[in-house]
Amino acid sequence: MSDKKQEVETTGHVWDEDLKEFNNPLPRWWLWTFYATIIWGIGYTIAYPAWPLVERATGGLLGYSTRLEVAEEINRFEDMNAEVRAELASLDAADIPNNEAAYSYAIQSGRATFATYCSQCHGSGANGIEEGNGYPNLLDDDWLWGGDLASIVTTVTHGIRNEDDPDARYSEMPAFGDDYLEDAEITDVVAYVGSLSGQSFDGDVAAGETVFADNCSSCHMEDGSGDREQGAPNLTDAIWLYGGSQEQIESSVRVGPYGVMPNWNTRLDDAEIKAVAAYVHQLGGGE
Repeated sequence: MSDKKQEVETTGHVWDEDLKEFNNPLPRWWLWTFYATIIWGIGYTIAYPAWPLVERATGGLLGYSTRLEVAEEINRFEDMNAEVRAELASLDAADIPNNEAAYSYAIQSGRATFATYCSQCHGSGANGIEEGNGYPNLLDDDWLWGGDLASIVTTVTHGIRNEDDPDARYSEMPAFGDDYLEDAEITDVVAYVGSLSGQSFDGDVAAGETVFADNCSSCHMEDGSGDREQGAPNLTDAIWLYGGSQEQIESSVRVGPYGVMPNWNTRLDDAEIKAVAAYVHQLGGGE
């Protein structure tokens, strides 16, 4: 056995006198497998997209495309749902929940539409990204422009205070800190507004009630319950779009918040708008 091993050439690696690395040939089956993988790899790069170029990759002789495969799958589902989509688009908003097939489709497709286009502002769970940041929580009953299905469809369609759609919901709160009210008057009116929802702030509530009646009641109503025709929020429910602390409310009074929502009628079709409205409506806050 010892003499036979000496006939094999060594690689020159020696760890000690008795431990040397022999230069044994690789097994034939391993070599043929290795050569086969090389041939297969070359064939694959020729047949399928593989080598990156400046703007794209090589297309491959077979013309295979994962993008095309996905597009075909999307088209297949669109063809399957074409009838119910057309039916959904033709329905009045109030009638959608009464059509079982259209309503079921609206909830499922609306969920995907919301995740794609709406969750960035309203949060993945539709409860707003952060309290007081100006992005409404869609799970409660506090709707500035109405929470029934038809009102939500209108809001999604035309947006709020944008400059792209002449039918956008529009209202504007004055910046009362710009020579409208004195600092003491702002402090007092915030104290009164806080009292409407059971909060206690620094300031003269009685004096603030007078300031409110003279400057705020035309939009927020005499009792502070708000006016949805103007998008004026209800000030009695302790739900605050821009924060409910004394400092945050004072900031809103001084600056006059001006939130903008884009109109989605240029990016979504009628069926998609009604679907996402139906999805939002059924989350719990819709009326």
